[in-house]
Amino acid sequence: MAVMFLTRLPVARLVHYDAALSPGMARFFPLVGWLVGLLSACILWICAQYLPWIPAIIVATSLSILLTGAFHEDGFADMCDAFGGGWEKEQVLLIMKDSRLGTYGTLGLGLMLAGKISLLASLPLSTAIAALIAGHVLSRTTATSLLLTLPYVRDTEDPAKVKTPVSDFTSLDLLFTLLTAAPALLLLPASCWLPVIISQLAVRSWAAWYYRKRIGGYTGDCLGGAQQLGELAVLMVAGSIHAY
Repeated sequence: MAVMFLTRLPVARLVHYDAALSPGMARFFPLVGWLVGLLSACILWICAQYLPWIPAIIVATSLSILLTGAFHEDGFADMCDAFGGGWEKEQVLLIMKDSRLGTYGTLGLGLMLAGKISLLASLPLSTAIAALIAGHVLSRTTATSLLLTLPYVRDTEDPAKVKTPVSDFTSLDLLFTLLTAAPALLLLPASCWLPVIISQLAVRSWAAWYYRKRIGGYTGDCLGGAQQLGELAVLMVAGSIHAY
């Protein structure tokens, strides 16, 4: 169910969606990150065999986005539009719900993709693959951990209209996500381990503080935004350490 929720992989025929189970699937989001990261790394490696490095990254990034249906990118863009254009909580939630893409979302998404592509381009293939996988896994762990400390903010009082599953996320669930995500650090050079951990803690701390300040909690788009920022942070650490 977590794979069906976060990706476009054709698993619907194999999985029966059960609403009673949906609150528990968030603990498996980092495992979905492993799946998406490994598939994205395979795509990048194949593209690098036949294309120059930067075009290979652009093609691989495009195909990787297709794997998730731009699920997290859409959340990040909506978050940029909402927090950039809204002042009060009600305004923010209303803009976030709007399916149209505004100036803040367009600029934010463009800069996010440009940042990830340029950082991957600064790395050799082996390091880029490692950072790509680690970014997908660790960023989903960072975003999922917000479920533990923030309440879900609804733009409606009707539970039937709430599209994002409200998860009863516990400390044991967080421990499970950390244990499944920790091996991703081993893919990176040892010099990256501590800076990557600090970067994810920084993203999480900022997101928790900012989301609580602006709307009093999180929405699904907020989690997508945190995931994108966490992934970018991993690539920034890998790129800066490789450069120096």
